[in-house]
Amino acid sequence: MSTSPRLGVWTPISGNWAVRDHPDEHLDGSYADNRRTVVDAERLGYDTTLIAQHTINPGDDGGDVIDTWTTAAAIAEATSRIEIIAAIKPFLYNPGVLAKMATQIGHISRGRFAINLVSGWFLPEITKLGLPLIDHDRRYDYSREWLSIVEQAWGEGPVTFAGDHLRAEELRLRPRPYGDTPPVVYFGGESEPARVLAAEAADVFLINGRPLDGPDGVKAIIADLLSRPRPYRDPLRFGLTSFLIARPTQEEADEEFEKLWRLTQAQRKPIAGADPARVMGRNAVGVASVGTNGGTLSGLVGSYAQIADRISGFVDAGVDTFLFQFQPHFAEMERFATEVAPLLRSRHGTPAG
Repeated sequence: MSTSPRLGVWTPISGNWAVRDHPDEHLDGSYADNRRTVVDAERLGYDTTLIAQHTINPGDDGGDVIDTWTTAAAIAEATSRIEIIAAIKPFLYNPGVLAKMATQIGHISRGRFAINLVSGWFLPEITKLGLPLIDHDRRYDYSREWLSIVEQAWGEGPVTFAGDHLRAEELRLRPRPYGDTPPVVYFGGESEPARVLAAEAADVFLINGRPLDGPDGVKAIIADLLSRPRPYRDPLRFGLTSFLIARPTQEEADEEFEKLWRLTQAQRKPIAGADPARVMGRNAVGVASVGTNGGTLSGLVGSYAQIADRISGFVDAGVDTFLFQFQPHFAEMERFATEVAPLLRSRHGTPAG
C-alpha cells in the first residue's frame, strides 16, 4: 500500500477559481462563502485547505477579495479537524509580527495551522501599497531572511538578526507555538531561486499543474528538489495544486472542460502586472487550461476511476498532499468527496493525523 494522500481544497477568496460569472455559481468571495467552504470540506472528509493571499484582486481590480489572516483565525475557531494553510507574502508583514500572529492562530486551531510562503508575483500589489519593488530573484533573498527570523522567533529565542533587508534585536515571543511545534511551512514557486530556498527551509513544496507531463514531470521536480542540500531538517514533502473536473465518463468531463474553457475565454480579462520572470506563467503559455496555479494542466479531468488512477500516479511519484479547485465549487467539492475519494481510500487507506 502506497502513502495515503491528503486531500484538500482552495477556499474561494474572490468567489471562484475559473469563470467569474458562472451560470450555476453565485459566490462573492465573502467570509461567509469561505467559512462555508472549509466547514463543508471538513464535514466531507477533506484534510486541508489553502487560503491564498491577495490584498488587491489580481483578476479584477474592482472585485472583492478577502483578507487571508483574519479569515484564517475565524475559520480556525469554526472548525475542529481540518488543517488551515494561510498564504503569506513576506513583504506585507514584519516577520516578528507574522510569527506572533501564526502562533496565535496555531493556539486557536490547537495545532492545525500552517503557512504557505509565496514571494509575490503580482507587482501592482507591491507598488500600490507604496512598498519597494524588489526584482524577482532578490525577493527570494528577502524571503530567506524573513523566514529565518520567523522560524527563530518560533523557537526559544531571543532572536538577533542583521541581514541585507531585515533586522531583529533581542526578540523573544511568548507564548511558544502550540504543543511546542512550529507551524508547517508550505512553499510556492518553481524558479531556480525558489527551489534553492525550498530545499533549504520548506517543509512541503507545492508543485503547480504542468502541461501534459503528468507524474513523470512531477518526478523530475521531486528528484531535483531532493538532490539539493537540506541541512538539519526532516525530508522535504510534496504537494500538487490542480483544478479538477470529475464526471461518470471521460466524455462528460471533457464536455465540462470545454464549457468552462469557452466561458473563461469569453470573460477573460488579462492580468496586468504579473511578473514576467515567474515560472508558473511561462508553463501555461499556449496550452488550454482552466483554473489558477496550473489549473487543469495536471490532467485531473476525467471519469471518477480515471481521476483516482491519475491521483494514485502522482502519489506513487512522491506527492502526498493535493489542493483542488472546483467549479461550481460546492457541488463539485461534494461530487469528488462522494465519488472519487472513496476509491482513493480503498487503494491507499485513510491519511494519518
